[in-house]
Amino acid sequence: MFIDVHCHLDRQTYGNLDELIEKCGQNDVRRIITVGFDLPSSCLAYEIAEKYESVYFTAGFHPTELKNYRDGDLKEIAALCGAKKCVALGEIGLDYHYADTDKKLQTRVFLQQLELAYGLKMPVQIHSRDCAEDMYTLLSGNANLLKHGALLHCYSHSAEMAERFSKLGVYFSFGGASTWKGSKRAVKAISALPEEKLLTETDSPYMPPASAYGTFPNTPLAIPEICRSMADIKGVTVEDMQNTVITNARALFNKLG
Repeated sequence: MFIDVHCHLDRQTYGNLDELIEKCGQNDVRRIITVGFDLPSSCLAYEIAEKYESVYFTAGFHPTELKNYRDGDLKEIAALCGAKKCVALGEIGLDYHYADTDKKLQTRVFLQQLELAYGLKMPVQIHSRDCAEDMYTLLSGNANLLKHGALLHCYSHSAEMAERFSKLGVYFSFGGASTWKGSKRAVKAISALPEEKLLTETDSPYMPPASAYGTFPNTPLAIPEICRSMADIKGVTVEDMQNTVITNARALFNKLG
């Protein structure tokens, strides 16, 4: 089967969610992890995972979604993480893309969530954009907090940085952008990384694969194309890559059924 380890399901963007989940199953996308990016979206992710057998979820605060963050919110995130189908705390991390970035706030909340995940014995899903050196410095300096596993989702840094991150034991997921003709950085990173650290995602509704470039919304139905592309890059069969990804996902997310 295929797995989407990182997407953002909701009740508006995708039309009939019942039909989408059913179609995913028909196309062997039988595990989907829908990801929270603040408190309301984390609560919604919980509700969607409760409704659909194939869907699991994460809860956490994204670095660009901190304008409404309050310190007490982490108690509610912790409560969500206790749910049977919550497989990780996330997505959390750093994002320096925007000019008004509050780096100190992002770093503080990121560390708080890493500490929370460590205390809850849960893996983390990490967002990392335009911050490679700072991310590496922070993670390597707090490697003990990654004891229960970490994923750099939608990995976008260099292959050289990937090899450095890999030594910290983290996993890496790649989405539709890795199938684009001009995606040399992603291809180099996938080529450089060991197969036992690779996972597939869509980050839907964003970043459709090459066959659907420019369309919206992207959906977990793109996972087979992403997996095929990754298999081609690594020089293995699609079936081998499927099995590798599922094995990796279950190793990282121990609550994944």
